[in-house]
Amino acid sequence: MLKINQHLTGFQCIRCEELHPIHDYHEGCPKCQAQHRPASVVPVYDKTMPDVVWSGSGRGMRRFSHRLPYCSFESLGEGDTPIVDLPRLAGELGMDRLSIKLEGANPTGSHKDRMSVQFVARAKDRGAHGVVAASSGNAGASVAAYAAAAGLPCIIVTTPAISPPWRRAIEMTGAEIIYTEDSLERWAIVRRMVRDEGYASATNYLDPPVGSDPWGVDGYKTLGYELAEDEATADIEAILVPTARGDLLWGIYQGLADAVSAGRRSSQPRLVAVEPFPRLEKVLAGQDLRSHYPGRSLLVSIGGATVTFQSWLAVTKTRGAAVSVAEELALADQRVLARHGLFLELSAAASLTGLRRLLQGGDQPPRSALLIATSHGYKESAGHEV
Repeated sequence: MLKINQHLTGFQCIRCEELHPIHDYHEGCPKCQAQHRPASVVPVYDKTMPDVVWSGSGRGMRRFSHRLPYCSFESLGEGDTPIVDLPRLAGELGMDRLSIKLEGANPTGSHKDRMSVQFVARAKDRGAHGVVAASSGNAGASVAAYAAAAGLPCIIVTTPAISPPWRRAIEMTGAEIIYTEDSLERWAIVRRMVRDEGYASATNYLDPPVGSDPWGVDGYKTLGYELAEDEATADIEAILVPTARGDLLWGIYQGLADAVSAGRRSSQPRLVAVEPFPRLEKVLAGQDLRSHYPGRSLLVSIGGATVTFQSWLAVTKTRGAAVSVAEELALADQRVLARHGLFLELSAAASLTGLRRLLQGGDQPPRSALLIATSHGYKESAGHEV
């Protein structure tokens, strides 16, 4: 049975800090949107909400249900993904420690499940006609699976270039796939379905965009909670996160910020956004966040030409950075990680490539780091090998 968190009081803009009532904010903060400065909103909870229970009983995201928008939800077993040490690779890089968080251990093989479970709970609870997402793969497979578990109609809008394993995973759930020629056309279809047909969208459809559905994005902070409760990660200096619009980046920031507030951590590690070509990297250097930064890359899961305010804020607040990586170097690192026993999606393997750039270019290169492996490699098509 679905149950909304009794401590949830509303939503707050991460830019202007305007408070909004409990509702659905597919287009972010209405005030900032009216000012043409789009920004996401986040759930706000009252002061009586229980503290995070570190290393508490239970499994997966349910251990943190008292800190989520829906404290009761239909789970497929998401969360509690392993952290693996890579001492041999750390030595090769001249580092004291290198670890990796394997989000491919989630039910549909990616971090997206942490978002989908809360997003679908909200869609079902409010009586949405169905759910929709514009996705190149991981989000589509995840939303389709959780919609199927909840008995909700699902439509995934994608391009013909979608990998066959991802396509089959979506089709097997009974979800409908709509194909378009480009990503901008996908957004127009999703926007119409939300505004005119009563669908709930897991992915944003504005240009310039905000983050994804805020009910769902709040689920990503559980990854930050899991990092905070693992004593072995206490001294990690930098976390490398494959990033498109920064939903996961923001969730990790928020979860670790909660850990700092609770006294579990003394400070936040630097968050480093890894991208396939310069986007956030250019914004951090002074260019307009609302501009387009086009590029082409095989790193399709973190593709796209836009930047969100939440990405900029998460990196800025942690004194982090954004690093772009060449696809041929990511392909080489995908093979490196496989030879350490970890077959990752190319976009996930790019976290290692981003770390190499960080080690080469910074005045104070990190001595310890954590890679976020957003997805395993078994859903990719052949043809990316070098």
